[in-house]
Amino acid sequence: METKPLVIIGKTSTLGQALGKVSGHRAIEYIDLGRADVNIADVADIERMIEQYKPWAVINTAGYVRIDDAEKEVESCFNINSVAPRHLAIVCRKYGVRFVTYSSDLVFDGKKNNPYLESDIVSPLNISGQSKAMAEANVLYHNPDALIIRTSAFFGPWDRYNFVHYALKALKDEQTFSAPSDVIISPTYVPDLAHASLDLLIDEAAGICNVSNKGSISWAMLVSEVASRSGYNPKYFKPVTLSEMNFSASRPTYSVLDTEKGFELPSLNHALDMFFREQQFISL
Repeated sequence: METKPLVIIGKTSTLGQALGKVSGHRAIEYIDLGRADVNIADVADIERMIEQYKPWAVINTAGYVRIDDAEKEVESCFNINSVAPRHLAIVCRKYGVRFVTYSSDLVFDGKKNNPYLESDIVSPLNISGQSKAMAEANVLYHNPDALIIRTSAFFGPWDRYNFVHYALKALKDEQTFSAPSDVIISPTYVPDLAHASLDLLIDEAAGICNVSNKGSISWAMLVSEVASRSGYNPKYFKPVTLSEMNFSASRPTYSVLDTEKGFELPSLNHALDMFFREQQFISL
């Protein structure tokens, strides 16, 4: 670790950028790579990357994240979310490089109605969830020492591509914004997730680990909470049901994550406090 870098794949992704920022703060030498730097659909190119940079670990943050578009772009979704992580897992094991990749609360169907643990059986309702469930199985089959971090509903202060930012921007601009009141989630503050990912990697954790901020909330209540904290007029927010959102992809109405592995993030309330503290310095 003292002489080799950490490779972060997905340098333009929300999590990739956060991992780079946090690694820098923690004085962890890293190299962030994008599509132009390595083709993670090509085993030979992954091997070329490993031989070139000689990393001690690879963190894969690349993913197909457009849940509704995935229903029509099935092959593309599976190639990015399932095939590429499998290739990375195989090559990393071959070269003795630790490997981390990410999964989603969408691997569950929501019928449990209490927090999902790592050992719960997956049963995805949509293509995106199916691709992540397949990735979990493929990665651990080919590389049992790999770490798969399951997480949920990103929000963070360092980019504008997340639900909380979209809600705040709409309220600030006095535009109508809707969110379902009957979908319960465990939102995840991206800086907390980035720190936790590095902690687990350094501790050589393996297998599946659920990582989200402690607590649960509906999408609608999350908007109400950020509206209250921001001081924007909440009258432009319209709570609706999941069916009224007219999504193409089915979604679980309950996908709260908890862990049986003894590793927890701070509370959701603390995460929101940190978000707004950082937000003071960032223009919407």
